[in-house]
Amino acid sequence: MAENFGPLAGMKVVELAHIMAGPVCGMMLADMGADVLKVEKPTGDDTRRFLPPDIEGESAAFMMMNRNKRGVVLDLKSEDGKAVLRRMLEKADVVIENYRMGTMEKLGLGYDELKKINPGLIYCEISGFGRTGPYAARGGFDLIAQGMSGLMSITGEGPGRPPVKSGAPVSDITAGILAALGCAAAYARKLQTGQGQKVDTSLFEAGITHTYWQSAIAFATGTSPGPLGSAHPLNAPYQAFETQDGWITLGAANQKNWERMLTVIGAEDLSADERFATNSGRMGNLPALEEILNGYFKTDTSEAWLQRLEDAGVPAGPVLEVGEMHKDPQALARDMVVTTNHPNAGEVKAIGLPIKFSETPGRVVRPAPLLGQHNREILSETGYSDDEIEKLITSGAVIEPAAS
Repeated sequence: MAENFGPLAGMKVVELAHIMAGPVCGMMLADMGADVLKVEKPTGDDTRRFLPPDIEGESAAFMMMNRNKRGVVLDLKSEDGKAVLRRMLEKADVVIENYRMGTMEKLGLGYDELKKINPGLIYCEISGFGRTGPYAARGGFDLIAQGMSGLMSITGEGPGRPPVKSGAPVSDITAGILAALGCAAAYARKLQTGQGQKVDTSLFEAGITHTYWQSAIAFATGTSPGPLGSAHPLNAPYQAFETQDGWITLGAANQKNWERMLTVIGAEDLSADERFATNSGRMGNLPALEEILNGYFKTDTSEAWLQRLEDAGVPAGPVLEVGEMHKDPQALARDMVVTTNHPNAGEVKAIGLPIKFSETPGRVVRPAPLLGQHNREILSETGYSDDEIEKLITSGAVIEPAAS
């Protein structure tokens, strides 16, 4: 049974999604208290086969994206399997799908059909390019979305260098977060009116949202900005600098922090240099500024510079590896590293919910499901008798998990 916690307690979600964007949406809703029922195909979500890495044979990728959910396996190629899903959706608040355009309609499970049996259903579609427009029928992948949204043109070391994808699948993750936001907004309206609606977002649009500053420049000047390494397109110095033993990030872009930073590094004379006297001057002479400041920062260690900058009130921080971030005291204090106990993998760590609520906190309360782990539980809640469940399993409409 679902546990009662979080601001979305009482929301019932059916997740017909795989890989990443859709599961991110379901995970966000589940972490905020929704009861998310993950419907998998007979072979399971493809991330179950994203190996290595694994923990005791279980995919680390699948366990990361699917904690807090309950799982059921349906063969949607069978009429009985589709009937089970349709019955689940009669009482659901939200359904999430990220199939290719037209797949749900071919199954007889498109929005126009489902709203007849559940007018309050929120039908969340996540796709490569959205369900309208000339690219609606195209499949979508994070790499393609990053390229077409402009992100890869502004990511990299600098002009003339090859285009670079963000290290994280930002369009996938952001599309999932946008979808969760859309579902929560649509749910608020449903609670007022009883009516559901479609929620439609895409990897392409998710990528575009990350170009706010660069789009502002392009709209204003008619020229598309290019990559600047770690530098900011509008303010300087606001980037990473190399130290004696590593790298630090420095946010000394406004005038007061610029002057404080010059005092810290012992370069007060730069305040009188016309090239760097104003932010516009610093941006116009960024390569020269980078070279000068790197010369200063290379004279001491990251730890030493960070302490001096902190003492002076200048925003700065270390460049952490992912494993170092997991041990950072602030990440731990904010519950951004959580632990679940998986029936096969044992103790498994995951990333926590990045939104905190004072009155209805979200939680991570269960590990990712084994394939078909909650079949009987979910079917029973949906109204099937024990005999009916056995018949569905015997017919192959519901796939019983293999004995471990």
